[in-house]
Amino acid sequence: MSFIANTIPEQAAMLDTIGIRSLEDLWDPIPASIRLNRPLDLSPALDEQNLVRHLQRIADANVHLDRNLSFIGAGIYDHYCPAIVSALASRGEFATSYTPYQPEVSQGMLQAMYEFQSLICDLTGMDMANASMYDGATALAEAALMAVEVTGRTRVAVSEAVHPHYRQVLNTYLRSAGDEMILLPARRGITDAASFEDLLKGPPACIIGQQPNFFGCLEDVSNYSNAAVRCGALSIISVDPFTLALLKPPGEMEIDIVTGEGQSLGLPTGFGGPLLGIFACKRDYARRLPGRIVGATTDSEGRRGYVMTLRTREQDIRREKATSNICTNEALMALMASIYLVALGKEGLRETAEICVQKAHYLQQHLENELGLKPLFQSKFFCEFAVTLPIDGDELNQRLLQQGIIGGYNLRRRYPQLPDSMLVCVTETKSRDDLDRFVQAMKECIAS
Repeated sequence: MSFIANTIPEQAAMLDTIGIRSLEDLWDPIPASIRLNRPLDLSPALDEQNLVRHLQRIADANVHLDRNLSFIGAGIYDHYCPAIVSALASRGEFATSYTPYQPEVSQGMLQAMYEFQSLICDLTGMDMANASMYDGATALAEAALMAVEVTGRTRVAVSEAVHPHYRQVLNTYLRSAGDEMILLPARRGITDAASFEDLLKGPPACIIGQQPNFFGCLEDVSNYSNAAVRCGALSIISVDPFTLALLKPPGEMEIDIVTGEGQSLGLPTGFGGPLLGIFACKRDYARRLPGRIVGATTDSEGRRGYVMTLRTREQDIRREKATSNICTNEALMALMASIYLVALGKEGLRETAEICVQKAHYLQQHLENELGLKPLFQSKFFCEFAVTLPIDGDELNQRLLQQGIIGGYNLRRRYPQLPDSMLVCVTETKSRDDLDRFVQAMKECIAS
């Protein structure tokens, strides 16, 4: 099938310039067996009004939070985002900013990144933070590689209660570097403290945990720092930023590196993103910190200014001397998170976290009292908890969806040893009526 007859003069000139007769010749490298040998089956062109209607019909097929109640968390959380976040972040000076290659003309963006770093240090209690990472998973993996580089060891110990997706990304990073990942078992919803003692026999580069862990349970973070000190390893904790409004920050518990997912700080719950990685550490590891760091200084006239410093990524120095392959930044996401944190303030963040705790415990108690759904674990929790189910979790979620409710996460998907169990999440966005509606819907779906 030749397209030469359909080409306009400009196209014909371009084809002649590159030495081919038809557009079809461009497809020669693609095997004929997998090529489409007919025109695309496209509908007739639409005017703007009807095109918008057509796209709206397609969009209406999506399941989204404007029309459905959601009780699923498992790493992405439905927190309310004040209007000021998108209003400020969409201003022209921010909307198209990517990365400040010319610091002298990028002072606004550099200041935004500096403020983000400062806020993360305040939250975590750590000495320093980088400008931003891709997401919580890659931030954790970069932390592990940093620990390997610092200690010279090649084994990384990670709790089984760390998010399964994070562990998958971590394993990919380590395997590519020739390093090894070992799992610390989780019993009764939290990391088995006895497993830390086994690490003394073959000390790893680092010990990794999560707070709260994937099951929503609160861990004793001091177990990680104490075990790391005993075996000469680094301690790494992945955190939910909201918990830092209520719990003692990792920096006060001698944790070496703190990572986390910043999506809950004013970012939408999009399918797959956008996400925002958090990375902070002790000052001892300043020269090993991946990504970008923005510092504050003064110019020759005493005016405050901002510069990128300690740039050890592979775009800035020789690749073999780079500490990280992180070569971009989530500047817009970091900006939104900074606006969100400043808008809420210390008290607002604490109040929101307290509401999440209260509502989650209200729902857990009513599910147990009215439906007999026992907690899967007896550990304390923040805003997520696991319950046992009398039916398959996927089947239950299908029934809930018919009532406009997105149910919890079926733990059997990642933990086959935990059949018929569901991880339920509650944030400040759910009213008491929403929680009662969920209980009633669960009752009807199970009974049917």
